[in-house]
Amino acid sequence: MIIASIAGNNVGLVNTIGGATAISALVLLVATISSSTVRPEVFDQAAAERIELKIAALTKSGVDEKELRELVRLATQLRETNKRNN
Repeated sequence: MIIASIAGNNVGLVNTIGGATAISALVLLVATISSSTVRPEVFDQAAAERIELKIAALTKSGVDEKELRELVRLATQLRETNKRNN
């Protein structure tokens, strides 16, 4: 872009190179943001709230809360084990 502006008064070439550079930067920014594999904490909190509501409903219907929480704990441990192995 600098060479084109020094070489002469070629505004079209300078604008084309500048536009291509700006679009490339935008594409790289979007690619970086969309490739993130980290799940936002808000989704984890929402999932935890859904689990707590389900536990409360099952406890209200007569299921033993300690046994139910142990089941959830074991399922969480299994998930963590599978994540580490993959």
